[in-house]
Amino acid sequence: MSHQWTFFRAGGFDQVRFTSGADLLALDQLDQKLWAALACPTRGIEFDTRTLDLIDSDKDGRVRAPEVIAAVKWAGSMLKDAGVILKGEDSLSLAAINDSTPEGKQILASAKQILVNLGRSDATNISIGDTADTAKIFAATKFNGDGVVPAASAADAGTASVISDIIGCLGGETDRSGQPGVNQSKVDQFFADCQAFSDWHKKSESDDAILPIGAGTAAGAAAYSAIKSKVDDYFGRCRLAAFDPRSVAALNRQESEYLALTAKDLSISAAEISGFPLARVEGGKALPLKDGLNPAWADAVGKLNAEAIKPLLGERAVLTEAEWASVGAKLASYAGWAGWKAGAAVEKLGLARVREILGGGAKAAITQLIEKDKALESEANAIASVERLVRYCRDLRTLLTNFVSFEDFYSRKRKATFQAGTLYLDGRSCDLCVNVSDAGKHAALGGLAKTYLAYCDCTRPNGEKMTIAAAFTGGDGDFLMVGRNGVFYDRKGRDWDATVTKILENPISVRQAFWAPYKKLVRMIEEQVAKRAAAADSAADAKLAAAAAAAANADKTKPEPKKVDVGTVAALGVAFGAIGSAFAAIAGYAIGVLNLPFWQVCLVLVGLLLVISGPSMLIAWLKLRQRNLGPILDANGWAINGRVKMNVPFGGSLTAVSALPAGARSSAEHDPFEERPATWPRFVLMVVVACFLYSLVNHFGLVHRVSSKVLGSDKAFGTYVAPANPTAVNVGVPATTTITNIP
Repeated sequence: MSHQWTFFRAGGFDQVRFTSGADLLALDQLDQKLWAALACPTRGIEFDTRTLDLIDSDKDGRVRAPEVIAAVKWAGSMLKDAGVILKGEDSLSLAAINDSTPEGKQILASAKQILVNLGRSDATNISIGDTADTAKIFAATKFNGDGVVPAASAADAGTASVISDIIGCLGGETDRSGQPGVNQSKVDQFFADCQAFSDWHKKSESDDAILPIGAGTAAGAAAYSAIKSKVDDYFGRCRLAAFDPRSVAALNRQESEYLALTAKDLSISAAEISGFPLARVEGGKALPLKDGLNPAWADAVGKLNAEAIKPLLGERAVLTEAEWASVGAKLASYAGWAGWKAGAAVEKLGLARVREILGGGAKAAITQLIEKDKALESEANAIASVERLVRYCRDLRTLLTNFVSFEDFYSRKRKATFQAGTLYLDGRSCDLCVNVSDAGKHAALGGLAKTYLAYCDCTRPNGEKMTIAAAFTGGDGDFLMVGRNGVFYDRKGRDWDATVTKILENPISVRQAFWAPYKKLVRMIEEQVAKRAAAADSAADAKLAAAAAAAANADKTKPEPKKVDVGTVAALGVAFGAIGSAFAAIAGYAIGVLNLPFWQVCLVLVGLLLVISGPSMLIAWLKLRQRNLGPILDANGWAINGRVKMNVPFGGSLTAVSALPAGARSSAEHDPFEERPATWPRFVLMVVVACFLYSLVNHFGLVHRVSSKVLGSDKAFGTYVAPANPTAVNVGVPATTTITNIP
């Protein structure tokens, strides 16, 4: 590589440190194997989503390494000094923009124009707030390059009125100024609909059969269609009655159906009545138009008579089947014409207004306005580039130190983008909390992190919900369990109610692992004692119940004495013999240990503790060395590139255990309910330590030597080990002679 980089080591791997603009411009030369991450999601992290969307050029919801390189390259080329990006400031000095290139020159001009539009023409800096409100930026301009023209952009009232009509019929497009407007596709569609609507009406104007009732044809046809099926049903029944008079009773419904109706409240709109014929059925009978009608259909028949039959046939009291057929024939042309209605979107304007619009020059005027607006597209797009540049100058440094490297995470000066907030639970605060969309899916991969994870459902009073995974890297897990409640503070400082819903257990510390076997043993004993006590209580209750029942139903006859089961006695004898043998073996081992010097007994006990706790501590030590942030982030959609380790010292900084603050003073008042601590364990420990030390030094004869010098050899304490006698060995005399002198 031609560029010289600076690296720092954290998390078990080397990470790049950005110190100058030259580092940024050479980012494409940095081997991606040295990047901390290669991709991250655009949602679910503590980062400005608008900036991430600008970097995400393919709009797939993920930011990848090539997109980060492209963003840094572009921003660096638009600045005189790319090192401005490393400052991460909210505003950008106009003097920092590189105007030696055409694009940079355009961005500088657009930045100045934005400030002019906002009434800050003398400003020398532009901020994200200045570029974010595009509606305010373009409020004073008629044309803004987006190809959308609001009614206010029209030079005359007539054109503005047509633009309003287009918006009213087809809906509008939002202009950059925030106003509704129209684009060229809307204009073309509107005038095409107007022409089609006008041509459709011309067909009816040239054919009298289409509108037999004139302007009232539409109402007459609607009244005809509304009752057509019912009238056809009536005349069909009458034809059947004429064919066979025996069917009249059935065609007019059975008497039992009327009896069922009389048992309830009647309504002329009731479905039961609507299902009856329009009028009483008789062979060859005409349809009465006024009297003798089904009450549920009386209004519909009256409307048919007024709007269709009377205009077409004249005044009628009854309607024959032939006359009904003629009404349908006269309205058939209208039905066919109405079936292919065109330009329905503009129908509400009315034919007169539509033809007025078509006869004017509004289409050409609006098209000219749109072309004039689009001519400023490059200048307006440059305004969007100003926002992009200002955002990149503020946010790229944060992205680089949480993507290319994890400097923010390991420096502990700032929270990383993937840290969602802080969880307070069980006297601890956990800083490594990440947003989780699905706890089950996350846990499938998160377990590989070898980290104690607690998944919590978080809620707020307004109904907001979220799920987090919190890493516990300090304290112990004795009181961490599903159902415990805590408080979660997000990065905005808002508090959430947090409830533990799932736990992935892993070692938190070696100290916890040392005591884990004994705690498990105590819990197991407590559970067994509780089970035995419950069983004994149940057995006692059963015996009391049996005794009460026996006393209540006592029989005067003497019960037959129970026989002794020889097999049971033999089995009990074998069991007691086995128990006795076991106790004898244990006692033998204990006596053998007690025969050792006291200091060796202590070492045996220490060795026993190590045998019990050693495996647990070894496993914990191995897992703590393998603790890795990668799976936690990979489960959230990140592409972590290395083994991002969290060793014991660093893990301890991620979880703070409750402690009195520095300089705090404790009240002199005594807790009246405090349990007095037992003093005997300390006393026993002191005695054991003293005896161990005495036994150890006495074994090497140090007590005897010191006391013999102080008190004389005849009054010396302890055990004296005489030097070996070479000659005595050959004649069977012990090589050492122990002389004990206790005055």
